[in-house]
Amino acid sequence: MKKPFWIALTVLMLSGLFLAACGGGSSKPTIVRKDPPAEYAGKTNPYTGDQAAIDEGKALYTQNCESCHGTAGLGDGPAGAALDPHPGNLQQASKDASEAYLFWVVNEGGAAAGRSASMASYKGILTEDEIWKILAYVKTLK
Repeated sequence: MKKPFWIALTVLMLSGLFLAACGGGSSKPTIVRKDPPAEYAGKTNPYTGDQAAIDEGKALYTQNCESCHGTAGLGDGPAGAALDPHPGNLQQASKDASEAYLFWVVNEGGAAAGRSASMASYKGILTEDEIWKILAYVKTLK
């Protein structure tokens, strides 16, 4: 009768050790930064520096992005507060990532790029021109 008790206790202790070994890491998700697929690679924003397009991009950003990414693009929008992980900091992303990568993520959604599926695909919702205008505006955020 004692043998099953010790086996169960050993299994329980080993399970506890395993769980303890898995804990303690960062609660922040690992960001997977991949190169965009061939059909997106090398794309550049035709609206960079075009003030009229940037103004249109601001209006589109306000309608489609601000609720999650926030007014300044810091990922602190009211709808984004409920998401886990929180939305990305677009000010930083526009410095760190290529235009092609950012276009790919907005067009195909976060899951396509190994990021959060909370970032929806805007393919079919926004035109390519509208996405580029939003990205031209995001580049101006400070």
